[in-house]
Amino acid sequence: MADARVPAASAPQSEVGKTRTRPFRRTYSRRVSGASGRVLVVDDSKVIRQLIRVNLELEGFEVVTAADGAECLDLVHRVCPDVITLDVVMPRLDGVQTAARLRADARTSHLPVAIVSACTPYEVDAGVAAGVDAFLAKPFEPSALVRMVRRLMHPQDPPSVDGRHGAGRAGSPAG
Repeated sequence: MADARVPAASAPQSEVGKTRTRPFRRTYSRRVSGASGRVLVVDDSKVIRQLIRVNLELEGFEVVTAADGAECLDLVHRVCPDVITLDVVMPRLDGVQTAARLRADARTSHLPVAIVSACTPYEVDAGVAAGVDAFLAKPFEPSALVRMVRRLMHPQDPPSVDGRHGAGRAGSPAG
């Protein structure tokens, strides 16, 4: 009786013994060598996220991005950013609500938070009430973005009585 199996010579040799490896996943617990700090950029616009990313990376910052406030809250404990930038109008969870949740969590209440958005006066007031440290209006100059992030990351003033950074604080002379 003839063997019905395909001869070994005709089997695809490239698949024999081949294993698939998972793609490299970034671990956020380590700092990038030479990076000035880590910034979590949260904006629903992919173009704006990329614009902010490029400008900050050119200045030596490591940048991690999120598409909305809910994703920010999912990432923040793994990413361990030094500064968070938030857009105001985003799906699922907007920037002001995200800032309020970050301030309400003891693990993130100390993180400097900046709103980068075309804010109305109402949204600025809501941001101040939520504990936002700085505001940058869109459209913005890249140098103003970098200055703001540096100021939030390395404040000149010591932390205020409530433990938050004083320099660049919304409503303060420096902010």
